[in-house]
Amino acid sequence: MDAVQVVAEPRRREILRLVWDEERSAGEIAERFDVTFGAVSQHLRVLRDAGLVTLRQDGKKRFYRADREALGPLAAYLQSMWAARLDTLAELSEAAERAERPEGTDT
Repeated sequence: MDAVQVVAEPRRREILRLVWDEERSAGEIAERFDVTFGAVSQHLRVLRDAGLVTLRQDGKKRFYRADREALGPLAAYLQSMWAARLDTLAELSEAAERAERPEGTDT
């Protein structure tokens, strides 16, 4: 499976976002999802097999981190997509805050 197919799956993109700037354990990653640990483990394996994440094992724990170099041009695309999502979230938050203010107040 090529890198584009791998990152086309939303959960795998979210996993990449989680391990983009810091290494995280498989358990820590799995806690962020509403699916079984086994399902997350399968996504991690696909990412690892595609060379998009690195794996470091420490005893029984497995730690993952995005391999930005292996992602090549996809890295810039993913970062811009996440930035756009954060901008949208900020805009929605500000709009909700404005809607909650009593009429006639600016602060």
